[in-house]
Amino acid sequence: MIVAISFAAAAVVASQMWLALRTPLSNPSLLRTNFRGNEIPAIAGVIVLIVATIGSLIVLALSSSVDSAVAFAGFQAAAGFGVLGMLDDLGADSSGGGFGGHLRALRNGKVTTGLVKLVGGGVVAAMTAGIISPDLAGWVRDTLVIALSANLANLFDRAPGRTTKVAVIAFVALAASTALAPEVSIAALAVGAAVGLAPFELGEHLMQGDTGVNVVGALLAVSAVATCPDVALWIVLAVVLALNLISERVSFSKVIAANRVLRAIDMAGRAV
Repeated sequence: MIVAISFAAAAVVASQMWLALRTPLSNPSLLRTNFRGNEIPAIAGVIVLIVATIGSLIVLALSSSVDSAVAFAGFQAAAGFGVLGMLDDLGADSSGGGFGGHLRALRNGKVTTGLVKLVGGGVVAAMTAGIISPDLAGWVRDTLVIALSANLANLFDRAPGRTTKVAVIAFVALAASTALAPEVSIAALAVGAAVGLAPFELGEHLMQGDTGVNVVGALLAVSAVATCPDVALWIVLAVVLALNLISERVSFSKVIAANRVLRAIDMAGRAV
């Protein structure tokens, strides 16, 4: 029950927050050019950040069914990845062409905000995993799962609503495989908030930016780490690691465009 309540409440609150905050979020300094060449608010994902952090604290304070350590881990991951994502969204030097691009920039004496986000995200992931991981091997694995999941959400964020659609699929799989374990409510806060923003994102009125999508990826991982058995988590790690590595050589957008089913899902709800 708490998973459904968290999801629904987050979706409603996020949509209403956008209606209330769209004017300040449309400040010229917060606009970025989207793939069509139109300038739209670029850090609307701050709403996901707010909903996820405050929601995690509410769960921590009021819910007896959710492990308090998991709720705090969700708060920490949302706050950490959200702030790092905002730094990257607002940074003038955030573009580095993936992990390899950030390293090339570093060799040339330039520290990009994207590299700061990657390193900082590793630290946040390690601290978060330290709260809920049972042993050293589990801590290493869970650190990687959280960090790579947050980054993977960013890698999918190349078209309106794409990361949210992927997140919903992952969330449904997680909720079903864990029989709606209460700790999945932490992921529900972030995914629900993203769903609440989805109509506006699909209509190209806003972009979540790294501020939002990194939180979505991280909290999905936190709930997975808290509820899935070890074997499943090793499989999750293999999948997210492979996708992160593949993205350095293969364009997800091109793969999606070349597949009729994936293209239909990707275009669903979007302006033509």
